[in-house]
Formats: sequence, structure tokens, C-alpha cells
Amino acid sequence: MLLFTNRKPLDHDVTVFGPITADLKVSTSGTDSDFVVKIIDVYPNDYPDTHAPQEPANSIKLGGYQQLVRGEPFRGKFRKGFEKPVPFEPGKPDHIAFRMPDVAHTFREGHRIMVQIQSSWFPLTDRNPQKFMDIPNAHPGDFVKAMERVYFGGADGSRIELMIGQ
Repeated sequence: MLLFTNRKPLDHDVTVFGPITADLKVSTSGTDSDFVVKIIDVYPNDYPDTHAPQEPANSIKLGGYQQLVRGEPFRGKFRKGFEKPVPFEPGKPDHIAFRMPDVAHTFREGHRIMVQIQSSWFPLTDRNPQKFMDIPNAHPGDFVKAMERVYFGGADGSRIELMIGQ
């Protein structure tokens, strides 16, 4: 899993709205892989708990809480289009670009913005055997371990685009 969090807490509120575009440069040691992009609001470690006295003692503590703002999976074999799936060439970098559902969220002053990119979101999405095949017909022996890589930096590195309000 690739994890990016702005190092310093925000010094002002940041409102994001509209679609989020994920433009990823990736590779896999397999011939298919999923990529899940998550945008997360990270509360300050000293954020006060707001539970009422009648709530149970084991209620959620908000200090350091990581609130999922938006998450979206994408099956890599459809990166060239949904009409004809295409296998990855193992180890060769390729691009995946997809639009995530719209969002309207304000990251408050003192919070941080985290981006996670991972290859599985089971059980929310079905497992990918990491092989280019008809996944619903996969047998237990078809599932293999694979190494995914997300490239960032440079002119063609991975990036997440979102609209920021004033």
C-alpha cells in the first residue's frame, strides 16, 4: 500500500468538491491487478472527544481518527477501455486513469490529507487472482501473490487531481 499524508497539519480549511481524478503510473509482477484510491481526512491527535456522558466508554476516539472521504477501486485490465480487457506486461510501467465519484468535503485547519493506494479492498470488492482471466471462474489455485508498484514524481508520475474551493 502506498501512503501519502501531508507532513504538516493544514494551516487553514481546505474545501474540495466535484470529481477526483486518479492518474496512476503503476506496474505489477502479475498480468492483472486492482488499484484502490482512498482520500482520507486525518484528525489531529489531540482532537477532543465529543461523546455524550451516556455513550459507552468504548466509543470512537476522534484524536488521530482517519475519516474516509472517498474511496474507489479500479480493475487494471480495463485501463484501456471496458470493451476489451488488456493484460499487464509483468514489471512494465503503465498508466491507469479514472474518475472517482464527486465529493464535497472540508478538511479543517489542523487536519491532514492522506491518500492511500492499495491493491485490494476485500471484502468490499472481490479478490483479483493477479492473473489476466475471467475472475468469476477463478479456482483457488489461480490466485497468486503479486508485487504492485506505484510510481510518483516526474512529469508522468502518479497524481490525484481534485478541485479546491475558495
